[in-house]
Amino acid sequence: MNALLRQWRGPGRRLLLGSVGLVALALAIGWYTHTSATAAGPPPVPKGVAVETATVTRTTVPVYLEGLGNVQAFYTANITARVDGELERVAFVEGQMVKKGQLLAQIDPRPNQAALDQAIATEGRDNAQLDSAQRALARSVQLAPQNLASQATLDMQRGTVEQLQAQIKVDRALIDNARTQLDYTSIVSPIAGRTGIRKVDPGNNVHASDAGGIVVVTQVQPISIIFTLPEDELLAVTQSLNAGEVSVTALSRDDKTQLDTGSLSLIDNQIDPSTATMRLKATFPNTQNTLWPGQFVNVRVLVRQQQDVLTVPSAAIQHGPDGLFTFVVKSDSTVEMRALKTGQDNEGLVVVAEGLSPGERVVTSNQYRLQPGTHVSLIADDKPASNPNGPPKIAQRSAP
Repeated sequence: MNALLRQWRGPGRRLLLGSVGLVALALAIGWYTHTSATAAGPPPVPKGVAVETATVTRTTVPVYLEGLGNVQAFYTANITARVDGELERVAFVEGQMVKKGQLLAQIDPRPNQAALDQAIATEGRDNAQLDSAQRALARSVQLAPQNLASQATLDMQRGTVEQLQAQIKVDRALIDNARTQLDYTSIVSPIAGRTGIRKVDPGNNVHASDAGGIVVVTQVQPISIIFTLPEDELLAVTQSLNAGEVSVTALSRDDKTQLDTGSLSLIDNQIDPSTATMRLKATFPNTQNTLWPGQFVNVRVLVRQQQDVLTVPSAAIQHGPDGLFTFVVKSDSTVEMRALKTGQDNEGLVVVAEGLSPGERVVTSNQYRLQPGTHVSLIADDKPASNPNGPPKIAQRSAP
């Protein structure tokens, strides 16, 4: 054996050892590659686009007509003086609620009281004269059959009595007028409402001819809104009004806050031909004073209810070159583009006339990253179609 090894110490031995080393290196590389592949497992599945979805559902959808309205006081009274005189005092606080018949201002009553006293005294004097004339007439009537009183005297006394009776009627009318003028010195509110800014201070002379007045009182509970709608909606509103009470909702200008809910009172008796619109009036209880005269609000009129219709959130509707569409999530978590025909859009819900079936899921976010066949993953629980913002909040405003 030793002799054989000594013979391989030449170039043959080095070649053999090199070959064995290469084989060992190849085996090591193969084993490492197999081990790494086994540990890594199969290649990962690409992650889908994260989206939110909603389920197509059947529900009842109210149909509204919307317009711009202006709030007006139910009644407005400009409180003015009806007699001339000095304004002695103001009996109200600016901005306060007053009752019907409540004293608002007092004008110096002394000149009017004197005029009433004078009229009463005049009536008393004429009553005394009438009493004397009636007694004289009675005596003449008793003496006439005995020819102790002439017919001329009798006729003259009858005329005097009738003249004094008429004068007393005049006196009574003057008394009533003087008493009315005296009552006018106490200025009371003709309506229940809220006072505005005082226009005249105590100590100033006021006149019946003054146009500015003393204060304006407005009734704000209830309150009215005048608004307009296109004349094309006349039939729908008329039919709804004939069927019963029509609900009207007042919203803030951004449509986020519900101010109050009332009812439609009337449709104006003519259409404005210059704008092709009709004017309507609605009445609101305004118990929270959320509506104020002169305020501009958005008005929503409920004309009917659509029963058992398919709906999806507004966020699911996309606009394309061929019209409206939405992305529908299929069972394999890929999306399909679906053309739609829609109807009423109300409070974040859109009525779907064609293109979807109940129970299908539609994508409501990240649509810009999708195309037909794209894999998606849900980042929110699947929810039925509903108003994403919820019902408008009812504003609460306490009376100042």
